[in-house]
Amino acid sequence: MLILVNVFAIVSAILFYTKMIRPEPFFLGSLIWMGLMASFWYFLPNNIYNKADTFKDKFIIHFNDAAVVLENERGEMVWQWNRFSKFFESPHFFHLYFDAKSFFIVPKDNMGEDFRHELRGLLNQKIGK
Repeated sequence: MLILVNVFAIVSAILFYTKMIRPEPFFLGSLIWMGLMASFWYFLPNNIYNKADTFKDKFIIHFNDAAVVLENERGEMVWQWNRFSKFFESPHFFHLYFDAKSFFIVPKDNMGEDFRHELRGLLNQKIGK
């Protein structure tokens, strides 16, 4: 649906520019495009994030030689290192993969450079790339 609306908006813009159609289809396509983009980029994510308690919790993660421990005020979850199949590092996150479709993202925001270096070494040792 999103692709069709984008194609309609582009085609109506081209036709409007070449004076083959009146301005109404172009403005209709523009309004539909703006409405869909606003709903996909703003309204739906805010609606989902505001309803789910998981996105409001504060988490603490611990890495040790035996496992990865994620905890909040309601409890904790422990993953042994053998549960992870690989990891990937992006500029702002460590992505820890369980399998091809399941992964866990660890933000680097509050990590010092020394801790990041030690964590890279631990991840290479325990998971590998």
